[in-house]
Amino acid sequence: MEEILRPCGFFRAKTKSVIGLSKALVEDFGGEVPGRLEDLVKLPGVGRKTAFVVLGNAFGRPGITVDTHFQRLVRRWQWTGETDPDKIEAAIGALFPKSDWTDLSHHVIWHGRRICHARKPACGACPIAPLCPAYGEGETDPEKAKKLLKYEKGGFPGQRLNPPQAYLDAGGKPAPALGAG
Repeated sequence: MEEILRPCGFFRAKTKSVIGLSKALVEDFGGEVPGRLEDLVKLPGVGRKTAFVVLGNAFGRPGITVDTHFQRLVRRWQWTGETDPDKIEAAIGALFPKSDWTDLSHHVIWHGRRICHARKPACGACPIAPLCPAYGEGETDPEKAKKLLKYEKGGFPGQRLNPPQAYLDAGGKPAPALGAG
């Protein structure tokens, strides 16, 4: 199990959680993943963040997934000044229809991982730059910003996934910021 999880980081702790989670699912839930927040957070290695991902994606029950990327971006975009995850969840939940929460969470997190990084945001390659109150905190030169773009690894260790089409221009290269050029 450790070898499978090694590319994910913190693989020893995750291995322990996956094994404990598997045992708990079999022993406490008849081998089925529960569809209630209260049950999910009792499982080893599952907190509110993971529970909302499971509820939203597996059960179609919307939730806001507040991870470090989500926290950083909603403050950077001035959607909230809160720092506590539960308060962030409530503040953002009040801004958007519940039916949008799961997809919103995914989009914000992916944007934070790929473009709007903590230390060096790629402002000059950002498709939402014209809407961003924090534009300019990062690299604004489009060519330099393109070099900062990151895409998650997936599949086999070291294999790079193709970036989503929304972030590519017609030639298959990272798209420039909206309104640039």
